[in-house]
Amino acid sequence: MAGEIPDLIAFERTGTGKGAARQARRDGMVPGIVFGGDADPLPINLDFNKLLTMLRKGRFKATLFNMKVEGHDDVRVICRDVQRHVVKDLPTHVDFMRLKRTTKINLFINVEVGGEEECPGLKKGGTLNLVRPEVELVVTAADIPESITVDISELEIGDNATIANVKLPAGCTPVIDRDFVIAQVSAPSGLASSSDDDVDADEVPTTEMDPPNGEQADD
Repeated sequence: MAGEIPDLIAFERTGTGKGAARQARRDGMVPGIVFGGDADPLPINLDFNKLLTMLRKGRFKATLFNMKVEGHDDVRVICRDVQRHVVKDLPTHVDFMRLKRTTKINLFINVEVGGEEECPGLKKGGTLNLVRPEVELVVTAADIPESITVDISELEIGDNATIANVKLPAGCTPVIDRDFVIAQVSAPSGLASSSDDDVDADEVPTTEMDPPNGEQADD
């Protein structure tokens, strides 16, 4: 399960529209909106530098925040979209959705690998291929896992580990309604079968060659 829910400090934006958004950016802020739940949408501003730091840490859109806005009750939110400058790739607007503890949402959760030291396929020279570094799950807002772990401790070369092999946290279900591969142990990519490289002498066709130096062949 996720740890303590981090606070996210925001400021109510008094104006709306493009003019107010441009002014916010000139003041070192990123405009945003909080929507959903039983309340009206709330226009907000976020400190640009603090937001950029959080975005660079990763998992921003998979993190549940406790949003604090002066004059309003604290509310749990999750980011649904980050708009970025087309050239500078810096955040220009952020959308947040209000959540209740029991709200079900779709999130991409990181996949970690366990059992690498015991994996017989890796011991024999195989290579690990993490097919899905993230898996989309339906999770409860109050119980968002940091990650899920796929166990490869018994995989041989050529074996796969699927979502059915993963013990998911309580309340989590995959979005895809079928079994699918998460990780596999493959033969080393540079390894070729000796049968492909070596050819028996009997298999090499022979052709008649003209004798060197213009000599005539014996009749």
